[in-house]
Amino acid sequence: MSRRFKNVTVLMGGLSAEREVSLNSGNACAQALEGEGYNVTKLDVGHDLAHQLTANRPDVCFNALHGRWGEDGCVQGVLELLGIPYTHSGVLASALAMHKQQAKVVLEAAGVPVAEGVVVSRAEAAEGHVMAPPYVIKPVAEGSSVGVYVVMEESQNPSEQLMSSDWSAGEELLVERFIPGRELTCAIMGDEALGVIEILPAEGLGFYDYEAKYAPGGSKHVLPAQISPNVYQLIQKLSLAAHQALGCRGVSRSDFRFDDRNGDSGELICLEVNTQPGMTATSLVPELAADVGRSFGELVRWIVEDASCDR
Repeated sequence: MSRRFKNVTVLMGGLSAEREVSLNSGNACAQALEGEGYNVTKLDVGHDLAHQLTANRPDVCFNALHGRWGEDGCVQGVLELLGIPYTHSGVLASALAMHKQQAKVVLEAAGVPVAEGVVVSRAEAAEGHVMAPPYVIKPVAEGSSVGVYVVMEESQNPSEQLMSSDWSAGEELLVERFIPGRELTCAIMGDEALGVIEILPAEGLGFYDYEAKYAPGGSKHVLPAQISPNVYQLIQKLSLAAHQALGCRGVSRSDFRFDDRNGDSGELICLEVNTQPGMTATSLVPELAADVGRSFGELVRWIVEDASCDR
């Protein structure tokens, strides 16, 4: 791939609950981009981003932000106004994918199966069961399993943590039917579906939560996932359909649950689409790219050279 850009600013850190993960992603990507020959500036994003970028004026921004304000269309809008090319998805796709309920409407219309759910206030979710257990409570616009709780059948009440005084994950929650089974994920790179990984949380972790995602030893990745070719190919097909339905660009990652108690005819559900997947040492997309022969450096170079405005 030829190089269109020379000076790259890596946007990292930011203001969301996923700040530490973003710093890890940003540092890893910056180091890899330097190894690919780019002039790299690392920028810890704050409220003065527009001023910082106007002074710095990079050729392109590598968006390594995660969560609200970095992954939900806000930063993308700033970059559009400034006319600075940037990586990953644009304003609309980022906003849609980040809002779980709105994303589900689009995905379902495109034939991608999603779980039944209802949007309620935090007070309603804490007051009593809004659907029969088991179910999952999650913030409607957060990532990395921040603020996610699984309410099992034996639970008398929803998680008491919902009414904690330090709750910071928003007042609007999505309550969804719990899907038992295997945790599977597939990445899209451009218009190509990469492989499918099965994620096995470490013993003692109930599901693929924040700790399982980012702590060393928090999960085990099985690549390729040990599922039938039919299910494997279906996940790739649905991941590409989800990527395209939301209008994603560059790299995305779609997460699924597969209830295989009835074999290949078991229920397969798309949980969400990540428009800016993690790029840390334990992240899934670099592992999937390596499986098709792309080093981490080659991956981040491809992402940078794919960048544009009007995404």
